[in-house]
Amino acid sequence: MLVDLNLEVYQHKCELLQRGMEEDLLSNEEMYLNELEKRWFMVAGEGLVFLTLLVVGIYKTRQSFKKEFQLARQQKNFLLSITHEFKSPLAAVKLNLQTMQKRILSKDQMEHVLSNAISETDRIDNLVENALMATRIESKNLDILLSEMDISECANNVLKSIRATTAKDVKIESNIEPDVFILGDNLAISSLISNLIENAIKYSTANPKVLVTLTNNKNQATLVVEDNGIGISDNEKNEIFSKFYRIGNEETRRSKGTGLGLFIVKHIVDLHNGKVDVRNNVPQGTIFEVSIPSLKSAI
Repeated sequence: MLVDLNLEVYQHKCELLQRGMEEDLLSNEEMYLNELEKRWFMVAGEGLVFLTLLVVGIYKTRQSFKKEFQLARQQKNFLLSITHEFKSPLAAVKLNLQTMQKRILSKDQMEHVLSNAISETDRIDNLVENALMATRIESKNLDILLSEMDISECANNVLKSIRATTAKDVKIESNIEPDVFILGDNLAISSLISNLIENAIKYSTANPKVLVTLTNNKNQATLVVEDNGIGISDNEKNEIFSKFYRIGNEETRRSKGTGLGLFIVKHIVDLHNGKVDVRNNVPQGTIFEVSIPSLKSAI
């Protein structure tokens, strides 16, 4: 446009000079300058729009590639961790069965071996259930049946089950207020509580200690799980509820897990119209706080 306009001005100027019409040339000069300025602004505006779209496109493309690479890395970590998580309990079950097969055991020994095998089988069942639940959440196919339930009783049952299968050096304390009722799905809430407690145990350091508290204040059932573990940095607190997200490299990680627990917790809380917060414990560790609307009393 600018080249054509300059050529048009040049040709018109030559014609006026050939005709000896210098006065017309001077009178039309301002008009051409104004037209030239308008076209400059038009071209500059179009160029700025194009440049903006180009920069935004490059940024979006870079973010998309970065997200895909991050997801691929997390999926790789998930495959590594899930393989290890399944392999360990399966090896333990096989060892217990071989012990029963090759040795003559007393009744007490038999009960101990069977208890260990059942415990490892339950661990496999929990892994499968978490994987299936995460898949249903991602496909938006997770159906929950909301009904009045006693979350106090649910929490006590989960604690009893976890205490029975957890190492003796892990100290799990609880302060559960009785008769706290919510409108919820019993299986989903059990999974929520179980994942929070197991996550606290998983990332605990030496002399692990976990405190589980349930209270009912201002029509809110508040579940708090505290640990004295390694804690979570502020930069990662917004990422820990993402699917497959785990801190560090799976190939050198010591803690067990699949990166699905907190992902499931967040979605279960959302389905119950609640909220989950994470903050630092003192002097070290992490505190997870889940709040779900409570009911005044049982029907």
